Amino acid sequence: MSRRIKRANPKPRARDERKEGRPHQARSAQKAGPRPGGKPGAKPQRFAGERAERRAPEPAPAKPVEALLPTKVQTVTVTADENNMRVDRFLEARFPGLSFSHIQRVVRKGELRVDGKRVDSKDRLGEGQSVRIPPLKLDAPKVPGALSEAAQKTLAALKDMTIFEDDDVLVLNKPAGLAVQGGSGMTRHIDQMLEVMRDAKGQKPRLVHRIDRETSGCLLIAKTRFAASHLTGAFRSRSARKVYWALVPGLPKPKQGRISTFLAKEEGEDDTIMRIAQHGDEGASHAVTYYAVVETAGNKLTWVSLKPVTGRTHQLRAHMAHIGHPIIGDPKYFNIENWELPGGLQNRLHLLARRIVIPHPRGGVIDATAPLPPHMQQSWNLIGLDATRFDPIENAPEE
Repeated sequence: MSRRIKRANPKPRARDERKEGRPHQARSAQKAGPRPGGKPGAKPQRFAGERAERRAPEPAPAKPVEALLPTKVQTVTVTADENNMRVDRFLEARFPGLSFSHIQRVVRKGELRVDGKRVDSKDRLGEGQSVRIPPLKLDAPKVPGALSEAAQKTLAALKDMTIFEDDDVLVLNKPAGLAVQGGSGMTRHIDQMLEVMRDAKGQKPRLVHRIDRETSGCLLIAKTRFAASHLTGAFRSRSARKVYWALVPGLPKPKQGRISTFLAKEEGEDDTIMRIAQHGDEGASHAVTYYAVVETAGNKLTWVSLKPVTGRTHQLRAHMAHIGHPIIGDPKYFNIENWELPGGLQNRLHLLARRIVIPHPRGGVIDATAPLPPHMQQSWNLIGLDATRFDPIENAPEE
């Protein structure tokens, strides 16, 4: 493990500094643009009005987004340009303005079908496939005016979670227990809370990655369509670097290592977990995680730092259970029989999305860090772990 993550100033540049960093041509154009019909630096035309009359007629105004949305079921064919595109990105590209929650809803309910079959929003499409699209509609835009008392409380809660924010990007310190997206019977989650941040055009901030409900820490959100495109591209190309902290029983050996397996979803009667699979198994995806021991408490409990290279569902939780050191408080993957939780430690998932480093859509780097959540801080205090210690996972390879 020899390469290191380059550190960057985690503070966003001020608005004035960003303007000063733009190309000189862009700044000068703001001060003195060319006259209509003339070239930059040319003298004014005496007959500008007459010249304007001879210009080509103005193009017809674009149809409103609502007019482009299907009002009844339609079937479309995936083009060559759309080959290998995710289902949710396909809908975003075809129908700009659709909210993330609406896209997820029509896919989850099976209203959208590919070659007659239900799909997941993360599934990828192939050229020539037939996509059944249900009637779609835009979410109601935010009505200008004062926010309701409930909306004001939601906005204040989001501000309290904020680690980093500028015009394009928001990084939240999501608390444990708060879901990122809605599910069966769930009324409060991050995606729903972001409704209070809709802009004048009705667009709300978009999730660009997810963390589990009981995992706390850094959650990246795009505030603009431009930022969403760049940030999702960074995750797809593995330009994003994520670091997690966890507390596990025993002492992993070796103290630094690489976990490489295939993972596949296993549906149970009441729950779904990720199981270790073999190459070629149906639904199996390759998953790679680097881990490093940071500090241990008498070989009974160990603080590990984790760097996922891939981003599979429950990857870190399944991988740590696979090597015999499941994460403390994990209700799905903790599989050590007759193991007793040390006194004073809460039986909650001890997993923190500690840090995220990702290229900023407009240049530079976002480098955000989340503190230990209260239940993990309590455990650190009880067993004498020092949260300021050097994190050796920084030396892990980036791929």
